Amino acid sequence: MNTPGSLMAAEINEIPRVFQAIADHSAEYTKLITELNLSTFDSVILVARGTSDNAALYLKYLIETMVGIPVGLASPSVVTIYGATLKFKNCLVIALSQSGQSPDLIAYATAAKAGGAKVLALTNSPESPLAHVADCHLYLLAGEERAVAATKSYSAQLLLSLVVASAWSKSAIDFGALIAETTKNVQRGEQIKKIADAFDHAPGVTTLGRGFAYCNAHEAALKIKETLKAPVSSFSSADYLHGPISSLKESSRVIFIAPAGAALEGMSASVNRIRELTPHIYWIGGGAEPSANEISLGGSNLPEKLAVIADSVILQQFALYLALKNGLNPDAPIGLLKVTKTT
Repeated sequence: MNTPGSLMAAEINEIPRVFQAIADHSAEYTKLITELNLSTFDSVILVARGTSDNAALYLKYLIETMVGIPVGLASPSVVTIYGATLKFKNCLVIALSQSGQSPDLIAYATAAKAGGAKVLALTNSPESPLAHVADCHLYLLAGEERAVAATKSYSAQLLLSLVVASAWSKSAIDFGALIAETTKNVQRGEQIKKIADAFDHAPGVTTLGRGFAYCNAHEAALKIKETLKAPVSSFSSADYLHGPISSLKESSRVIFIAPAGAALEGMSASVNRIRELTPHIYWIGGGAEPSANEISLGGSNLPEKLAVIADSVILQQFALYLALKNGLNPDAPIGLLKVTKTT
């Protein structure tokens, strides 16, 4: 029997290797992406569930800022429950899924093709039903992921999302810097464990991010919910000021996802307001600006888009150690399945 958390820890440690594999195949990915005749699309729809939905949020920001095409997030139930027939003229549908087996994603992709869309799928299973439905499939190259909570497959989805947007916008990716900084973040484990061991989640936890890092705010909350079995809220730092902040108490814990970059300045109003309400503030990211009593879990020294990818391992390690500290096994949380087949 495996030691609790050993699978999740090992898979986080594999992430730099996964990134290297993606870098080694980047020319192949670019060829496949450009063969979709990208100039014919004037809109993009993303479809995903769970952790993949958080990666899709990152891809939305990438395409809109790098390509200049509006991107929407699909509601698969429109097709699977309500039976709507959708028109997808000049539309690229991108489906993100670790397993490629969720029936609602497969149904939506099939309906999209019938409605005139081209479908691009990003999965960790080249032989999955979703991969076969797609016009183009990109393999995550993450290898088998045995822990129920997704880690290396999420980080791989982030990097492949950047590969897609970079191929479309004819931009370069500094894979060497990304892999080096990700390796440093993986090696922060002992520092992150000490912070997790002293972290009291009972008063309530909220994760906040903005811009490219918004996806990691949602993913941090999801990872803690999955592995710690505790409620965690996640918001855009801007949205948080429009009502949810009223639930914040002096004892509440707030985690800012804050890579250096344009979004950091946009978070300043939220940071200042929250500091008036609670002293229990934590930071993930190279743009962290902790005051004397606030705590930084670390972050990478990279441009914003790359930092989001490298820093994903920090939030994963934090969730891992929080679960272990509280006597739980993050490899196999009760009530969760590795492949969730929603319809």
